[in-house]
Amino acid sequence: MVATTQMACSWDVKQNVQKAEDLVNQAAQAGAKIVLLQELFERQYFPQKQKPEFMNFASPQEDDLAVNELQKLAKKLKVVIPVSFFEKKNQNRYNSLTVIDADGTILETYRKSHIPDDVGYEEKYYFTPGDTGFKVWNTQYGKIGIGICWDQWFPEAARCMALQGAQFIFYPSAIGSVPGHPDIDSRGHWQRTIQGHAAANLVPIIVSNRVGLETIDDSQINFYGSSFITDQTGKIVEQADDHSESVLVHSFDLEKIQATQNSWGLFRDRRPDLYKPILSLDGNVR
Repeated sequence: MVATTQMACSWDVKQNVQKAEDLVNQAAQAGAKIVLLQELFERQYFPQKQKPEFMNFASPQEDDLAVNELQKLAKKLKVVIPVSFFEKKNQNRYNSLTVIDADGTILETYRKSHIPDDVGYEEKYYFTPGDTGFKVWNTQYGKIGIGICWDQWFPEAARCMALQGAQFIFYPSAIGSVPGHPDIDSRGHWQRTIQGHAAANLVPIIVSNRVGLETIDDSQINFYGSSFITDQTGKIVEQADDHSESVLVHSFDLEKIQATQNSWGLFRDRRPDLYKPILSLDGNVR
């Protein structure tokens, strides 16, 4: 059984971490064994604006409050918790995530590969592109793959994780309105893109997004929540609304998922020898 969550964030890090712990507790009480929290939940979504002082939010993994507190909670509840955090490593900073296994063991870290640069989502100012490659983790409750927000728009990322044996794919996110462009609503496009990844790879996908209106100086983003869980065909089986702090839980039959994958033969019939254009930036094979 897996769970996703969504919550509103303030600038109070301790308060946000406590709220995240409360949501994990709710999910565990409902039977969830892997619980997803949203992207960069320790504070408001600071990449909304370029502000040099926000660089100081970054910390080494071993010093991050959320990682340390949720490590204790994962061990206590015997659940797996992927934790998003702003990582400082020497002179660089990354949008990172580590997976805490159900015994409290901190597994490997993933660094966000695709870094957006858009109005209100100015992450290239803060984050160095990740150097870890797409990863899967062997946890006590299965093999999971995880991308971070903008990664979820790229089919190559989901396919890489599926090829490495991911039984579930998780996407912590921070997406909502575009400052100064009230006519733009990406919610449907966002969900359909991820549903396509699930269907094309025959892997359930679990997504967590934040909610609430966040203001920094003259900029505002209304995060539209709508966190959801798909089955292995891309069908949405659990869906949150666009404003409430929520916990969604869903149970999957791994044997049934494996049987579906076996019957379709999607991985058997792949032709990587024909996919060379994907390895280039402009589609030309040289």
